[in-house]
Amino acid sequence: MRTTLVINEHLLEEVRTLSGARTKKEAVEKAMKEFIRRRKSKKLLDLEGKVELACSVAELISRRRKDVPHR
Repeated sequence: MRTTLVINEHLLEEVRTLSGARTKKEAVEKAMKEFIRRRKSKKLLDLEGKVELACSVAELISRRRKDVPHR
């Protein structure tokens, strides 16, 4: 999707530098993905203590290893 934006050039350059992006488009996409990842992580952290688990952490880890054997 094509969109025209006015972006602070200094911020964009800093994103490019920190992310290793080669293009402006890649830099913006990486920044958006990072923003989304952080917000989703925060939502999960906000659930801490609000969700009751029916199994222990050790059981969760064991199940995860069965689902993803290469880890």
